[in-house]
Formats: sequence, structure tokens, C-alpha cells
Amino acid sequence: MSTTVPTLDVSGTPRTPLSRLVSVEFRKAVDTRAGFWFASSIVGLVLVVLLIFTLVAPAGNKDFGDLLQVAGGVLGYFLPILIVMLVTSEQSQRNGLVTFTLEPKRSRVVVAKFLAGIALAALVMVLAALLAALFTGFVAIGGGSPEWAVEGTLVFNSFILANLFGIFIGFAISMLLMNTPAGIVVYFIYSLVLPIAVGILGGLSSGFHDVAPWIEFNTAQTPLFSGDFRPSAEEWAQIATSGFVWLVLPLFLGIQRLLRIEFK
Repeated sequence: MSTTVPTLDVSGTPRTPLSRLVSVEFRKAVDTRAGFWFASSIVGLVLVVLLIFTLVAPAGNKDFGDLLQVAGGVLGYFLPILIVMLVTSEQSQRNGLVTFTLEPKRSRVVVAKFLAGIALAALVMVLAALLAALFTGFVAIGGGSPEWAVEGTLVFNSFILANLFGIFIGFAISMLLMNTPAGIVVYFIYSLVLPIAVGILGGLSSGFHDVAPWIEFNTAQTPLFSGDFRPSAEEWAQIATSGFVWLVLPLFLGIQRLLRIEFK
């Protein structure tokens, strides 16, 4: 007497929409105490730095563009850490098995994390820009005459593009290492220690000074944030080349690792 083994056919089950995956990843970034308070602390730090700047900066350096650059500079150091925490949550919170069981196609989770990170960073950047506008208003109320007009290239390069680069770097490093403490340490080495080392070596060797923009991304970005904010064709080539080394290559290796790693 033969018995039929019951089977569960899920082939007709619709795939989870990407928008829902993005929503889940966004909530995972802010629902934890660490994620929520760190994001709140970034906004709070922007507020404190802007307050100090408006109190001590010369009267002619309190325009909206100046305050926006100050806010963008603060975000540039800390937004990538928020992205590192978002991307490495599967390892730090040991929920990778659940995540990739509910969504077996890991590449979709990577895309969802990236989009959620962009959305979270955009929210923080909007809040920082509003704070910059608020403090510009305080300067005007206090008797100053700040300039509200801002050159579009300055806003795009110093506030938007600079922070996007930071987000991409944080995402690439965290994808490669898949460990929160290691990702944070490596990011600070990249953003703080490496530029100093490159500057010292560039001062000691003119040859290295010429080569540095082609291999070190921080150095290559300098024309975006100084002068007329319009890099030349050669400078764009340097940004693209060093960006490939520090953005594309680590991200590619990190994705390959994620697609093969065994979560427990």
C-alpha cells in the first residue's frame, strides 16, 4: 500500500515586493536603541556644532552656504557609521538566518539595504539643512545680514555629493567586512588616518604627491570642495580611478562574499 507524501508548493507565491524589503531594512535601522539614538545623536551634534559656529565665527562667515557646509562636514564623518550599522545588522544581531530565509535571494536584500540607507541618510541630511536654515535665521534676527543665496555647485558638491560618497564608502566597507566594530574602525582609518598619512608622504615626495589623487579617494575629492568647485577633466579621471579602488572594488568583493557566506 503506497502512501503519498504531502508537499508544500510555494512556486505560485508572489515574491516579496522590494518596497517592503526597503521598509523592513529602514525599520531595522531605527527600531533598535543603538540605531535610533545614534541617528538622533548625529542631528543633535549638527545642532551643537552650528550653535558654536554661529557664536564664534566672524560676522562675514555666517551665510547660509557657510552653515550648510558646516552641517555637511559633520554628517560626512558620522553618516557612514549609520550605514555600517545598517548593513552589518545581520552579523551583529545574529538575525542573518531569519533575513535570508524570508528572502532567499540575497542580492535583493543588498539592494534593499542600500536604498534604505540612502533614505535614512536623506532624512538626516534634510534635517541638517533645516537646522542650517534655522541658524541662518537666528543670525539675521541677531542683527546680522547673512546671505541666503547659495551657489548650486557648492550645495551639490559640499553637501550632497560629499555625503553620498561617504555613504557609498560606508556601504562598501561594511559589505566587505560584515562586522560592525571592524567596519567603524576601518572607516575612521580611511577618513582620518589615511589623509594625514598621504599628506605627509606627499610633502616628502613630489612623485607621490602627483600619484596620490589617482589612488587615494579623499585626496581626489579635494577639487569638489575647494576653488570653483568644478574639477577639470583630469581631476574627474582621478576621482573615477580612485573611486573604483575604494568604492567599486570593495563593494564587488563584499557582495560576492555575502552571496556565499553561511549564516548561522
